[in-house]
Amino acid sequence: MLGGTEFVGRAVTDAALQRGWEVTVFHRGRHAPPPGVTALTGDRTTGAPGLAALAEDGREWDLVVDTWSGAPAAVRDAARLLSGRAGHFSYVSSRSVYAYPAAAGLDEDGPLVAGASPDDGDVPYDRAKRGGELAALDAFGDRALLARAGLIIGPGENIGRLPWWLNRIARGGPVIAPGAPGTELQYIDARDLAGWLLDAAARGLHGAYNTVSRPGHATMGELLAACVAATGSDAELRWTDADILRAAGAEPWSDLPIWLPPGELYDTLHRGGHTKAHAAGLRCRPVGETVADTWSWLRALGGTAPRRPDRPAVGLAPELEAKLLAL
Repeated sequence: MLGGTEFVGRAVTDAALQRGWEVTVFHRGRHAPPPGVTALTGDRTTGAPGLAALAEDGREWDLVVDTWSGAPAAVRDAARLLSGRAGHFSYVSSRSVYAYPAAAGLDEDGPLVAGASPDDGDVPYDRAKRGGELAALDAFGDRALLARAGLIIGPGENIGRLPWWLNRIARGGPVIAPGAPGTELQYIDARDLAGWLLDAAARGLHGAYNTVSRPGHATMGELLAACVAATGSDAELRWTDADILRAAGAEPWSDLPIWLPPGELYDTLHRGGHTKAHAAGLRCRPVGETVADTWSWLRALGGTAPRRPDRPAVGLAPELEAKLLAL
């Protein structure tokens, strides 16, 4: 496991350990690795010197999983080093690799963005992920699996979307709920993604798969109702029209995490094609289970979720929420 100490990488590591597999975690040492793994330390951003621990004689693996989302040189260097030492390479990519706007129902054959060159340095997320895909394919060919995930939530989330909703609803009182409760969502629980990745890799699946739920696996209303139920709060959801939210300056996705109003961005992020991965065994647990387990995890941390330093904070500012509630 390249990474393996946070969110999706940790979910993959935990799932492999639960199966009784022998797991090696290669990471930078910023977070403690899970108990029971073989831990190797190195910094992939420094090129060959940072990969020295992986290059030691005699090290071989059946499967490799990589979640890297930065400059694709890190994927290229690790994949090239491991191509003769590992049987299969799974790269956790993103549906962001599809050219925007992505039409509702777009499958894996849709048009793609240009992938960044490994030597380009820091590039936008979509080009970095496509560059990572190309690097994986270059090194592993038909032994490479590309898992194009969409919105990922669940225990361990270090972006802050579902944790923000849970903490806000736990405080109770009137809560701005965006748009209409029937707005359909598309996402995946990190644990469902992890389980499918391991199954697919063990079966030798290769190529691209959109690893997301079906559109409408849950609605915004069901998600927020699950937050109310999990936290046991007295929150009162105040459903507010998208035009009112926009006029007040409340931004979808960032101020109001997970939610998007109808339009191109909504179709791109919540209406993607999903049938190939589901035909290959992907199963998505009920939204209530994802929410309840995330709340339990969050409470165990004292209510403050870890957050990636390269991502901005999300959530509606209290002053803006008060303004909207007063309308």
